[in-house]
Amino acid sequence: MKKIRKAVFPVAGLGTRFLPATKAMPKEMLPVVDRPVIQYVVDEARAAGVEHFIFVTGRNKAVIEDHFDRQVELEMTLSERNKKSELVALENDLPGAGTTSFTRQQSPLGLGHAVWCARELVGREPFALLLPDVLVHAKKGCLAQMIEAYLAIGEASNVIAVEEVPDDMTHMYGVVGTGKKRDNAFEITSMVEKPAKGTAPSNLIITGRYILQPEIFDMLSAHERGAGNEIQITDAMIRLSQRQAFYGLKFEGRTYDCGSKLGFLSANVAYALERDDLAPAFRTELQRLLAAK
Repeated sequence: MKKIRKAVFPVAGLGTRFLPATKAMPKEMLPVVDRPVIQYVVDEARAAGVEHFIFVTGRNKAVIEDHFDRQVELEMTLSERNKKSELVALENDLPGAGTTSFTRQQSPLGLGHAVWCARELVGREPFALLLPDVLVHAKKGCLAQMIEAYLAIGEASNVIAVEEVPDDMTHMYGVVGTGKKRDNAFEITSMVEKPAKGTAPSNLIITGRYILQPEIFDMLSAHERGAGNEIQITDAMIRLSQRQAFYGLKFEGRTYDCGSKLGFLSANVAYALERDDLAPAFRTELQRLLAAK
């Protein structure tokens, strides 16, 4: 069975929920403490063994490409000022030469269309798909947990990360139906995008991490429109599930939806409280602010 060597990051979204901050800066570059959101997601993929990072970009996203490239003038200035720790940090974040690729989604036609735009770079092999506005805070990265489950299953299958939400919130998400267990995963018997209240097959929602077989591109090539008149990845997965097995993994960790203001602010607090250089003073400041309210 082929290993998961490539990961796709769809970063072409407009980030309208963060306007005006995202008018000139991609939402993926908004900082959680002192690192862009997209850096955390790429780090998760790299820790899971991914070797090739594929970004599907759009207009005004060139800064993402610049972020994952060298900035010689900055490095020279840091060296001259003997900023060794900063130089090491930049070096550690930099992907290896030839391990990043960028392609354009020229029209905002949905997540499924963004994934389809990466088809030539992925080729005919299984790949990971990571939504860049979802951070998963965990001891072992979410994708690493998924790859372990994928390898344990031992067949060409598709794996989706899922998590529980309250029953009264299932209508807001893609929801999966559950079948029999397979090691740490379970068979997915159905997928429903934003089911009507009271009709969801479970309270397990699709989180934003996927391992997909290349046949997903065949499903997407029909360019069938779904919710919002966009090409939806969930619709393509439903069609592919008629031919291939899908498994769900209830991973260990907590997600932060950095595409929402509340999730983004929560992520900043959570990640700051893990920093030895920030946590003591930051905790005191948080307590002071809360007491003032």
